[in-house]
Amino acid sequence: MKKQFKQLAVLTVAAALVLSACGKAEQKPSSDSGSSTDPSKSGEQKKEKLSLYWMTAVPTNSSNLPSGDKDFIKKTIEEKFNVELKLDYMAMGEEFSNKLNLLLAAGNAPDMFHADGAKSNGYIMDNVVADLSKYVTPQNMPNYFKWVTPEELKRYQVQGVFKRAPVPFPKNYYGTYYVRKDWIDALNKKDPSLKLKVPTNYDEMIAVMKAFTFNDPDGNGKNDTYGYTTTGSGTTIPNDMPEWFKNGLTPGFYIDKNNNLIDSGTNLRTAKVIDDIRKTLEMKIIDPDWFLNKAGENINKVQQGKVGIFFGGTRDIAFENSNNSVQKKTREVTGNTNATFEAFHIAGDVPVTYSPLPGVPFLINAKTSEAKAKRTIEILEWLASPEGYLLANFGKEGVHYKKEGNKITLIPEAIQKDIVSNGNFTEVWGSVFSYNAKDPAAIGLQIVDPRETDHDRAILEAFKKLKFYELGTNVAPPTGLDIGAYRKEMRALQIKVLFDEKDSSNWPKYLDELLNKYKAKAIFDAYAEQTTTALGRKITFKSD
Repeated sequence: MKKQFKQLAVLTVAAALVLSACGKAEQKPSSDSGSSTDPSKSGEQKKEKLSLYWMTAVPTNSSNLPSGDKDFIKKTIEEKFNVELKLDYMAMGEEFSNKLNLLLAAGNAPDMFHADGAKSNGYIMDNVVADLSKYVTPQNMPNYFKWVTPEELKRYQVQGVFKRAPVPFPKNYYGTYYVRKDWIDALNKKDPSLKLKVPTNYDEMIAVMKAFTFNDPDGNGKNDTYGYTTTGSGTTIPNDMPEWFKNGLTPGFYIDKNNNLIDSGTNLRTAKVIDDIRKTLEMKIIDPDWFLNKAGENINKVQQGKVGIFFGGTRDIAFENSNNSVQKKTREVTGNTNATFEAFHIAGDVPVTYSPLPGVPFLINAKTSEAKAKRTIEILEWLASPEGYLLANFGKEGVHYKKEGNKITLIPEAIQKDIVSNGNFTEVWGSVFSYNAKDPAAIGLQIVDPRETDHDRAILEAFKKLKFYELGTNVAPPTGLDIGAYRKEMRALQIKVLFDEKDSSNWPKYLDELLNKYKAKAIFDAYAEQTTTALGRKITFKSD
């Protein structure tokens, strides 16, 4: 593996040298000003016009690009870089992956695309993506390297090659549950004996879910609400099912206090999680469509007033006035202006996940021409700059925000008129190269949103209470093994136990099959070795 990483190591050293030299030598104009890509300003020869096709992930499926000149972001990119740009976009999930796989199989894949972090490993093994070593460098992408360090980039590689790079990612974690506080208040008023409250543990969460299902929390006299909803996409038991936390299994993999690497889905205790989920389903307090729900469909049910608890992963998903707010949209859809969501978690002192690491990569199609690849990199670098970031995420200076030094103050009325009412399209463009990364401190900017309230700040305080494990590095399976393919087998067996069997008594047999036939032990032993190196202490994979 050390030999395979030789090329990337050279890149990393070069990156460090370039970054350390910043400010010491005269620099060419960076893409902050746009001078290197705008012929009218730099005097350079006009670039050949290219047609580019990208496919990118968005946090939810609730935003859309407008037609014509209303999409001033697309117009600016196309004029600035002399391109005709086609952009496909949808929430990351099975539907996204299936569409991308079909495009790859048909030979007409996008020039640049996002991918599920695990599935990108498979694309690399299949040689359908290009080497990035001559594209993603500090010389070509100085702004990008303000978001992503050379060390983070190095640790993100798999299969001993440099064929994926992380989209700038949030350095804070925003995953938590949200509950309809107005439903809790209404039910307590109607029946004080219920004594419902915003949950702090699993049993309290189940009590609220029962009341939301059977006690008519919206007061419409109909039995048409449920306690919880999530997204299974027909393929998986979601990580946000509260039974994972009940059993002390942080979703995904983590390192416990005894320096054991635990994968929650590849463990004897997984059987108890599945049994507990089965019991919850028998109570009929979860949205009955949860398993077939695709990305975004769970949120739609919440906004329709049909479900009272959901799990969110973005900073402003329940803010009072955010363009992307479930609370705001619930009030609009239901007409209930009192609909209010509060953040909570049931993990207590148990860490909820590991500290944020790169997640969504961007990849270049192996069949894309070098000219198209270079032009794509130029645009992505510009989107990582202050100028491009602000346009893609907030709109035009002087129209949608005011800029005073590094302080950016949003103008909500203009944003609502020009952006939100036209599909909230900055959510799409903002995700192209800053997926969920809404804090631009990396490029020296501070965002001030006058719409934020005490309710919103209380949610931010809830995030601060969450605890995290440390992995110290992104991890990769051994060469030739595909974690995405393994997860598919793991999920299929979990689903079989949940839906086709009366209990989880067969899980130990299935676990042995996963560990050996499907190479889980080899994969997680490699993870343990990599985290041992990163953390400086011995980590051992444990499945019992």
